[in-house]
Amino acid sequence: MRLRRRLGRSSIEVSPIGLGCWQFSQRKNLAGGFWESVPADVVQEIVQTSLDGGVNWFDTAQVYGNGRSEEMLAEALKACGKAPGDVVVATKWWPTLRCACNIKSTIGERLERLGGFPIDLHQVHQPLSISSVEAQMNAMADLVEREQIRTVGVSNFSTSRMRDAHAFLAMRGIPLVSNQMPYSLLDRRIESNGLLAAARELGITLIAYSPLAQGLLSGKFHDDPDSINSRPGPRKWMPSFKEKGLKRTWPLIKLLREIADAHGVSSSQVALNWLVTFYGDMVVAIPGATRSSHAKDNVGAMAFDLSHKELQAIDRASRQLM
Repeated sequence: MRLRRRLGRSSIEVSPIGLGCWQFSQRKNLAGGFWESVPADVVQEIVQTSLDGGVNWFDTAQVYGNGRSEEMLAEALKACGKAPGDVVVATKWWPTLRCACNIKSTIGERLERLGGFPIDLHQVHQPLSISSVEAQMNAMADLVEREQIRTVGVSNFSTSRMRDAHAFLAMRGIPLVSNQMPYSLLDRRIESNGLLAAARELGITLIAYSPLAQGLLSGKFHDDPDSINSRPGPRKWMPSFKEKGLKRTWPLIKLLREIADAHGVSSSQVALNWLVTFYGDMVVAIPGATRSSHAKDNVGAMAFDLSHKELQAIDRASRQLM
């Protein structure tokens, strides 16, 4: 596996696996309540383990703890000896009940919370805004031209919205470099709804979030179904974590374990490796971590290669669940 790939049609190179930092929200606000609070020293360990394993980019957002995730990430990077420019930092603007002018009025706060680390990728977090896509992209383009951000991406944008965003930025001579979407072996909607094909056509990188289906693909909840009941957030009420859902996905988990055993790795690592390999360099993933052991498992996904036969077998097993 190549350890660096271009982020869309930009000069930025990122590792196939990045680190999603939603978990660093410290249980601030509704979004932060999805995860347990991670102490600062553990956040530092997670970041250091990720760096040691070859990760060179980190994804956070305004809405993750009202900026607390951004602060925790910056503090951890500094504690790990990293300076601005040493790593790639991505964050996201939250558009709900806000107009496009808010993108520019909040950029100072984003930069302040990131403690001097520049914003290499700034993304519109989701499409629900009171402003048009055109207005949002023009606001982002203004920030690029002022050198307050380096590149522009979107998140949770449909195929048509992504095409619109790409077109409006192109009018300003700026590429849309990424679209961040839910994508895993248990959620492959982007393959059937035209989004993946459009991204390939336009040279847009797809950033897969929830690449392990919120932990399901690790198999740990299949081994201990009751363990979900002690976890914070709404996962415990989701059908996929119930007995029927776990039984349905067991054949895929079993195959992942068989392949993992053959490589001396974990099921999670096989699932992540498949995700960032099957469609070449156009997909990267941002698994999260609440412990350094999780981060170690994440980066291990970049340390081996799946055979064509294994990739196809996983593909077939996954498609049977669609």
